[in-house]
Amino acid sequence: MRVNRVFRRLGTCALIAAAVTALATAPAEASDHRGDYLALGDSVTFAYRPGAVTPPSDYRNPANFSGFAESFAASAKLRLANASCPGETTLSLMKPGAQSNGCENSLGSPIGYRTNFPLHVDYSGTQLDYAVHYLRTHPRTELVTFTIGANDTFLCQRTTADHCTGPDFQAALDQIGRNLTTIYAALRGQGHYRGKLVLVNYYALDYRNSAAVAQVKALDATLALATKRFHGVVADGFSAFQRASRSAGGDACAAGLLIKLPDGTCDVHPTAAGHRALLTALARAFFACPGRED
Repeated sequence: MRVNRVFRRLGTCALIAAAVTALATAPAEASDHRGDYLALGDSVTFAYRPGAVTPPSDYRNPANFSGFAESFAASAKLRLANASCPGETTLSLMKPGAQSNGCENSLGSPIGYRTNFPLHVDYSGTQLDYAVHYLRTHPRTELVTFTIGANDTFLCQRTTADHCTGPDFQAALDQIGRNLTTIYAALRGQGHYRGKLVLVNYYALDYRNSAAVAQVKALDATLALATKRFHGVVADGFSAFQRASRSAGGDACAAGLLIKLPDGTCDVHPTAAGHRALLTALARAFFACPGRED
């Protein structure tokens, strides 16, 4: 890949990751793009912030929300199309009118984020429809990233008798795997995409909570299995958050990786520091760098 060759001149994987992190806030010149980057998924990719800490006017301009996708695109000199939508599920991403967790609609309501606010890129129809069209019309696409699936489990928690802690959780995982397989097949098949496909996996909110950690690991494993079937790789956001939260005993909220709410608790969405951790994981996956143990 062209971008890979450019960054290999910097030397080792450690230098590459450091360079990407250092350049994360540097704007990419329009005339200096080395390829295209399509970011897909949910509110993590979108870099969503909850209303409790965000002025309502901010939602009118999607440029107010910038996370790991924007940082990586700037540092790697890629032209970004971020098609993510807060609340997207694996089903709503590919099926018009399907239940989402706040993207096209909300549980019990036809109103969702897209009803009231613009996304990073403007498109009608499903996120998958846009992605396939984008890939067919952008042959210089170097990278597609995905973060999707958590909202499926959130809906499962709200709509099942066991709150998605027993057999319903496994059923949800099985459906997520099937849906993601369909999505990847469309990207590789209809979209004719042969470039790098990276799953940015999910992190735990509190690594001291063994039950919650086990659920995140199970979701990540399901996502990884589908991704690898289509020759994709995993950006290990789970381990990146775990390392970054060690100073707080494994509490991602106390470590400043999650958005602090006025009541002192934390939201599930990453702060700028959290997005930097995901950025590092993405850089290592993109440049095929081994993970660190420190």
